[in-house]
Amino acid sequence: MAAKRFLDDSDQDTNGDKRRRPTSRPSFASVIGEVVMVKNLQNLFSGLEPLLRRVVNEEMERVMGHCVPRSITRSPSLRIQALEQPTSYELMFEKKLMPTIFTGSRIVDTDGNPLLVVLVDKSGGQTVRTSLPHPIKLEIVVLDGDFPSTGDNNESWTSEELNNRIVKERTGKRPLLTGELNLTMRDGIAPIEDIEFTDNSSWIRSRKFRVAVRVVPGTNQTVRIREGMTEPFIVRDHRGELYKKHHPPMLNDEVWRLEKIGKDGAFHKKLSKEGINSVQDFLKLSVVDAQKLRRILGAGMSERMWDVTIKHAKTCEKGKKYYVFRGQNFTVFLNSICQLVKADINGQSFPGSELSNFTKGYMEKLVREAYTRWNDLEEIDEALLTQGETMEQIPNNLQAYDQNEYYASTHNAQIGGSEWGVNATFGTTSFVNNALPALPYSFSDSQSDSDGATRWN
Repeated sequence: MAAKRFLDDSDQDTNGDKRRRPTSRPSFASVIGEVVMVKNLQNLFSGLEPLLRRVVNEEMERVMGHCVPRSITRSPSLRIQALEQPTSYELMFEKKLMPTIFTGSRIVDTDGNPLLVVLVDKSGGQTVRTSLPHPIKLEIVVLDGDFPSTGDNNESWTSEELNNRIVKERTGKRPLLTGELNLTMRDGIAPIEDIEFTDNSSWIRSRKFRVAVRVVPGTNQTVRIREGMTEPFIVRDHRGELYKKHHPPMLNDEVWRLEKIGKDGAFHKKLSKEGINSVQDFLKLSVVDAQKLRRILGAGMSERMWDVTIKHAKTCEKGKKYYVFRGQNFTVFLNSICQLVKADINGQSFPGSELSNFTKGYMEKLVREAYTRWNDLEEIDEALLTQGETMEQIPNNLQAYDQNEYYASTHNAQIGGSEWGVNATFGTTSFVNNALPALPYSFSDSQSDSDGATRWN
């Protein structure tokens, strides 16, 4: 019996130990289960969050619908546009910018002056400059060149739409626009002394920028002032400025500044070899002997390229300098590109625009001769030419040139092959009664420019 009770006690102790083990240390499986359950709860809450937000937004929309018209509650941009009160005040750039701007160069207007922002009032259908009694804090920003979108009314954008089209610098680049970006407008004007781009505009879709000016956000203004912006423009790397063409070109510009003539290119080298280094050199030869100039450029320049180059060259300002070629019985006046302005032969005046067939050939010869002696010609100002100064009042620094000898040399050079049948003794005869004799050669057609100067093709 004692042995039996011993065994029973042992069983009770053993069972007691088994009941206590689960409470003393949790199993690995139970821990994993708890982690999974927490994770599922987090995922559930994450999934519910957007739904809850949408419900809240819908309730807010429903509440606002009782306060504002239904059309205003359709989108945030429309709400802002409707809530923005119309204004007649607007910022404006006084003058346009250059159509092409280079990085690292100060931005100026078409006259080369610093930009100027003005305040205007467009009430009553008119644009009138105005001012406010207090200073206005402004800032300069860069916009995409195609804002507002094509076809949109330029008056239709909202402040939010403009803010969304502000262009920032590319990753890893310097700020796109640097300089005086914060202004203070007083008395309705705000000059911009120094701003410049640090990057070109080729990396955005429109390939153009706009510069915009707006009131600094957060500024407490008594009236709303609309933003102002420039026309779209291209920004190129400053390295391109060294090789850019000039519009219009200047007389002393290097000849490669003309369209279709590249710096150190084939055309540039051909012209330089013939001593044609400037735009003035190019124009003088085009007046005196266009065919020779065409031959110098060669077959590599197509007719279309030639037309573009000539058209660009003709936009050059001729200046107010005139050149005098003198002989014993003649005085020829030329402009800066060797076009005939007028001539005095034996005291008789012949305007360059009114040459007859009787005189064209002879004048052409004189112009060609003046071209070959260009560095020896006498230079005078326009005022001296237009004031009707007599030839005696203008000093003669040229070597005397006998007109009859000129006729003789011309006649002798062409006698025997001339179709004019001129008497061989004509070359040594003088003018009779100041009349010009027929010349022993044919002459090419001439053209008269608007300023009265004559050129030959």
